[in-house]
Amino acid sequence: MTVLKAKKRYLTDTVSDFLEKKMVFIGGPRQVGKTTLCLRFLDPPKESNPNYLNWDDLTDRKTLRDGMLPIGPLVVLDEIHKFKNWRSLVKGFYDKKKDVQKFLVTGSARLDYYRRGGDSLLGRYRYLRLHPLSVSELSISSIDDVRSLIRFGGFPEPFFSSSERDWKLWTRERLYRIIRDDVRDLELVRDLSGIEMLAEALSDRIGSPLSVNNLAQDLQVNFRTAESWISILERLYFCFRIPPYGAPKIKAVKKEQKLYLWDWSTVNGDGAKFENLVASHLLKFCHFREDAHGDKMELRFLRDIEKREIDFVVLRDKKPIFAVECKTGEKQLSPAIKYFKERTSIPMFYQVHLGRKSSEPEGGLRILPFTEFCREADLV
Repeated sequence: MTVLKAKKRYLTDTVSDFLEKKMVFIGGPRQVGKTTLCLRFLDPPKESNPNYLNWDDLTDRKTLRDGMLPIGPLVVLDEIHKFKNWRSLVKGFYDKKKDVQKFLVTGSARLDYYRRGGDSLLGRYRYLRLHPLSVSELSISSIDDVRSLIRFGGFPEPFFSSSERDWKLWTRERLYRIIRDDVRDLELVRDLSGIEMLAEALSDRIGSPLSVNNLAQDLQVNFRTAESWISILERLYFCFRIPPYGAPKIKAVKKEQKLYLWDWSTVNGDGAKFENLVASHLLKFCHFREDAHGDKMELRFLRDIEKREIDFVVLRDKKPIFAVECKTGEKQLSPAIKYFKERTSIPMFYQVHLGRKSSEPEGGLRILPFTEFCREADLV
């Protein structure tokens, strides 16, 4: 494996630009690097800096409740969404101090969702979602490095450690903290062990249409409970679902959804793990285009009632811009690609793999290594 080193995260310049105009909220999964990214904007860039306040720290919590802010050009507020009235608190800070201080707010949950008990912050902030490390962000060009990214995931600590033991310990601790800390602090759920069982069961359901009914039966809960638990895990950046793309000239499925994990390293099965990696890269691309440039992006999949399927379709302003089919090996073009190319308005189809060969069977069709696709599609 090539020695890959950390560099500034892909959102750094966007954060710097947005801070000149508004508060910046940074959401994303636990341990994806939000705090490290924000500390880069402080001098010194350390958690001991008085301008870094973490709601999980009892002293900082009292300081925030008392409405006392440190003196400095920038204040970083970490995990403050765990406070019931956090939006009112932050609104007050910003309205009073916006001419002399900038504010960076982070959280390991959807800050746009957890807004109960507070005033509207509309027009006062920009929301950015920080994703795990990717092929493009790491400037990966070798297949061996891609396989390492698949194996250890895109979260900085286990990826740069590249240790089997460290990865096992990290994934176990992360799941425990999500369930026992984040769910407990943010949601009214009694059966934490049930959500933990659900989280573990999702690793076997990647890449196929998700049946919540079957999942509920396996967990011995009702449909509404299972659906509620999945939604909670989505809000905590543990998993995400994508809907189908209903092309007008085909009999496409309309209700089924597919589910993927933010940490693809815990997915079972090589094919499913690679598909989840690709899904995460495409979601990162869509979120960046939305958050940083204002584009209306959607990530979907294409499947008809005869079970012909293309893994992903990316849309901008409700129009498809390209589709992606995943194969772990260098294989012939999937028949589904030609079928849907003749019947949809999708302008470009890619079949990506973990090999080295690249070909163009005809216009609008490409078979290529995943690293090459990342460069061609300008992923982040």
